[in-house]
Amino acid sequence: MIKTIAIIGKPNVGKSSLFNRIAKQRIAITSDFSGTTRDVKTHEVEIFEKPCKILDTGGLDDKDELFKNIRVKSLETGDRADIIVMMIDGKMPPDDEDKKIYYSLQSQNKPIALVINKIDNDKEMQRAWEFTEFGAQNVFPISVSHNRGVTKLLEWISSNLPENQTKIVIQEDDNEFDLDDFSEKEPVLKEIDKEETNEINVAIIGRVNVGKSSLLNSLVGEERAVVSSIAGTTIDPVDENITYKDKIINFVDTAGVRRRSKIEGIEKYALMRTNAMLENADIALLVLDSSEPFKELDEKIANLADKNSLGVIIVLNKWDKRLESYEESIDEIRDRFKFLAFAPIVTVSALSKQRVHKIKDLILSVYENYKRRIPTSKLNELIKKATIRHQLPADKTKRIKIYFATQYDIKPPKIALVMNKPKALHFSYKRYLLNQLREEFLLEGTPVLLYPRAKGEKDEDQ
Repeated sequence: MIKTIAIIGKPNVGKSSLFNRIAKQRIAITSDFSGTTRDVKTHEVEIFEKPCKILDTGGLDDKDELFKNIRVKSLETGDRADIIVMMIDGKMPPDDEDKKIYYSLQSQNKPIALVINKIDNDKEMQRAWEFTEFGAQNVFPISVSHNRGVTKLLEWISSNLPENQTKIVIQEDDNEFDLDDFSEKEPVLKEIDKEETNEINVAIIGRVNVGKSSLLNSLVGEERAVVSSIAGTTIDPVDENITYKDKIINFVDTAGVRRRSKIEGIEKYALMRTNAMLENADIALLVLDSSEPFKELDEKIANLADKNSLGVIIVLNKWDKRLESYEESIDEIRDRFKFLAFAPIVTVSALSKQRVHKIKDLILSVYENYKRRIPTSKLNELIKKATIRHQLPADKTKRIKIYFATQYDIKPPKIALVMNKPKALHFSYKRYLLNQLREEFLLEGTPVLLYPRAKGEKDEDQ
């Protein structure tokens, strides 16, 4: 079992900066605002070639409801970790609260380091001696921002990790190329083979306070994300995975989105991080609040999923407090989100876990459609029937022809229509063909992208 290292301490002592330093990339958002980190951030790393998992926790404070919940979550993480790194601010004198936290963590009888951060130069090293009153055995004066003393801390962590038993085996690849496959004379677009994976990346998106974090907790079966009545509780995207029916589902609870005029401070970073997460997602769970009227912002957030061509499941949360009947709610969603007509809708109550289990099966079903490969013969058979049933309109006096269709990519399905006049294909006819495809191949939950192309045109999205 891979060992975990929890980084614990008060707000603004540099926990997220150390986390990013060890991870060698900027994963956690850092700022001068107290309480920037609110949920537990997890990342697998190697420290001197020894694999482990580092956990960045929220600051220990209890000034309001949100911070009290963060404190509870952080201490619970410390209880579960194998190694604890407690950080304190070296520019501040030792205080009794820090001592209480340290002694509480020390009583768990697991390796613990007292890390005195912000010791930026030799002169400030004098202040580090003030912390000997903690009685800590493993003390590390460091400066994360100047990368001073961090190596000694990593050496101590490594000494408490087991040796890496993994052996890398390199096998010869017997696959061969056929250069004829790349002939410039070949007009048929080749399908792109994407590597099969057992993982599904699911982003949970929605306005602030619609219940995204509660939904994540219900889906993974534990209190993974901090939940509070304060809007904007989640700042850093929170990731967690479960294994369900032989699939690994990676959930990311993204920061709630506000109207642009209300986005300020660290929420700007959060919105940038949310967009980055969506670029790597397969499916978006669009969470809507059924206890209040839908808003224009809901549509703008839904557009993020559309922009990234993701599979979509619409989750109507807080159904136990719904304002409208089922029929009225569905009608309004279908009217407001016409561009997501393909998305299934599920009504849930994340807090009571009512019908939340249905989402997992929907994710598997939508993902199968998202990576669906339609045989070329069946695809062309359908296109032929569709054009006979409803003929292509002429472009002035010249007849428009579809020579053939082929799927050249998945996630989502991308289909090229090779034509004599691709720019003349009207959007209404394109929509007709899409409807025919959905009716024939039952592609619920996934967008399908149709690209009209001329013969010999390069295999790139237009």
